[in-house]
Amino acid sequence: MTPAAGGQTTPVSAMLAAATVGVQVGSAMVATRFVIDQLGPGSLAFLRYVIGVLCLLPVVWIGVRARFAVRDLLPMALLGVGQFGILIALLNVGLQYVSSGRAALLFATFPLMTMLLAAVLGIERLSFQRTLGVVLTIAGVGFALGDAALAGTNSGAQWLGMAAVLASALCGAVCSVFYRPYLQRYPPLAVSVYSMAAAVVVLALPALAEGLVYDLPLVDRAGWAAVVFIGMGSGGGYYLWLWALAHASPTSVTVFLSVSPLTAMFLGIWLLDETATYLLALGLLCVAAGIWFATRPVREIT
Repeated sequence: MTPAAGGQTTPVSAMLAAATVGVQVGSAMVATRFVIDQLGPGSLAFLRYVIGVLCLLPVVWIGVRARFAVRDLLPMALLGVGQFGILIALLNVGLQYVSSGRAALLFATFPLMTMLLAAVLGIERLSFQRTLGVVLTIAGVGFALGDAALAGTNSGAQWLGMAAVLASALCGAVCSVFYRPYLQRYPPLAVSVYSMAAAVVVLALPALAEGLVYDLPLVDRAGWAAVVFIGMGSGGGYYLWLWALAHASPTSVTVFLSVSPLTAMFLGIWLLDETATYLLALGLLCVAAGIWFATRPVREIT
């Protein structure tokens, strides 16, 4: 099946895969907040993707092998490093200077950047309907986060943090668009394992710099459970992400990332006794409407 584009309807299977990734990312955010005090961000990222690779490797070894062309090895490795290394590093820098709410709202521009980049490269054509859908999802995230999305002052450090988060979203958009040719040539699962393994090699450097070997004894059982949960979810989630990108347009896939902050908020209400508000309900409606518009067959703007 070829990726949906233009006036074609996004396959239901691709939408389900992308929605699952959105939920997985949101739940991983909650689990990360739980364990981050026991491990440094570099160490957690390294362990996260080591576990992810180990979960997917047996499946690839048993029956989903691929012979990569030599010319494709470096680009796919760089995409993996960008997706797991640079993106996370920029996001972590941003979170040092801006609130998590504001960071989530800024990162919600990921689908908008993806749509514009895909249009510039001729992969997709802009449409009013799809643009409206992306804008509605951003507004939905903003409503759901409420005042938290605007918390903080507009100091120089705040501007640096916001720029880092936006750069993180841009990095994700670039990777989502440029994965396309490799997902058309090779099985998404094989690409997932190779790209993630390349990122693991690079992430080992900051993990060792943080003293990963010495930090491990400080992680309690609940912390290890969170690490394993994050790692296993990341392995499966990344495969579903690439599979969805192989079967649908980049914008139709990335728009489902708006589900992530909502998932994190619902888990906070369920597990941490946080308060639900009418703005959360309004945000959920906006996100649902945005996803509907962004994944419907449309007429392109010519």
